[in-house]
Amino acid sequence: MLKVYLSGEIHTDWRAQIEKGAKALSLPVEFFSAVTDHGASDAAGDHLREQSEGFWRDHQSAKVNLIRTKNLIESADLVVVRFGDKYKQWNAAFDAGYCAAMGTPYVTLHDDSIVHPLKEVDAQALAWATSNDQVVEILRYVTQEK
Repeated sequence: MLKVYLSGEIHTDWRAQIEKGAKALSLPVEFFSAVTDHGASDAAGDHLREQSEGFWRDHQSAKVNLIRTKNLIESADLVVVRFGDKYKQWNAAFDAGYCAAMGTPYVTLHDDSIVHPLKEVDAQALAWATSNDQVVEILRYVTQEK
């Protein structure tokens, strides 16, 4: 079973499309992801203590989120890092850098319009995909038995 961590933008259904494509081909893949509910992610550390400033709330929750992200990336066989065009995904860039530092294979997924700002991230990726179908094809290829 190939363990695949899906990192990056949370405003589209790209994760569901990749999972659906892998399921349609009966690929031996298990998917993991960050918390994709923006509000829940922002509140991940709220149970620790109330913060009067937004910066400290974000800081506290980012650390709690990192426990999950770090463990899932470290256990992944492959990471897919999706960059959307609407928001800056600094967390996705960090995930890609963490993969590169650890030697964990990763694939980037983004369109042509952001090739330049992602040139260093793409330089370390083992593939750059522009569609969910291309990611599914990579998964099909790396899990085939022959």
